[in-house]
Amino acid sequence: MSTTAARTRRWKRIEYDQLIDQGIFQPGERLELIGGQLLVREPQGGAHAFAIELAAEALRDAFGPAARVRVQLPIALDEESEPEPDLSIVAGTLGEADPAMPSGALLIVEVSDSSLTLDRTEKASLYARGGIREYWIINLVESVLEVHREPVPGPSAPYGWRYRTIQRLGAGDFVAPVAAGQARVAVTQLFR
Repeated sequence: MSTTAARTRRWKRIEYDQLIDQGIFQPGERLELIGGQLLVREPQGGAHAFAIELAAEALRDAFGPAARVRVQLPIALDEESEPEPDLSIVAGTLGEADPAMPSGALLIVEVSDSSLTLDRTEKASLYARGGIREYWIINLVESVLEVHREPVPGPSAPYGWRYRTIQRLGAGDFVAPVAAGQARVAVTQLFR
C-alpha cells in the first residue's frame, strides 16, 4: 500500500474575491482568506460580540474623526490574505476613503476566546508580515489585553514574521495606541 501526502490548493486574493462575486459561498458563511487558505471562522458568542462593541466604542473615542473603526470588514493585506479582523482602524474619514478595501490599518484588534491560539500564532504572524505596526488581542480567557508591536522577521513564525514586543495589560492598566497621538485607553473599557 502506498501513501501520498495530501495536497492542498492555495488561493490568491483575486480568486477568492471572484468566488465571492460569483456567489459560490452561502449567505452568512463565515470565511477568511489567510495565507492562501480558506479558514472557517468560529461562531460568535455573546461575550465575544459585546467585547467587539466595547472596543469599537473605546477606539472611536481614542482615534476621533481622523480614523475609521471598521467592524469585521475585510482588509486586502497581501496577494494571498484577506482577513476580516474583529476591528481594524484605518486612517481618514469615510468621505475621503477609496471604495476599494483598505490594504493596511493603523491598528488591528481580534477578540479571542476559542480562537486564542490561532490569533497568537497564525494571525499575529500574518499581520506582522503585512506591516501592521500594532495588533491587539482582547483575551477573554484571561481577561487581559495583549499588545503586539514592532513587526520583525521571524523565521520560525508561521508566515516568517513576528512582533518584537508583546505586552500583557490587565485591570488598572492603560494603553496608548501608537497611531492615536496622546490618547489612552483604560483596559477596563474593553472588558465587562
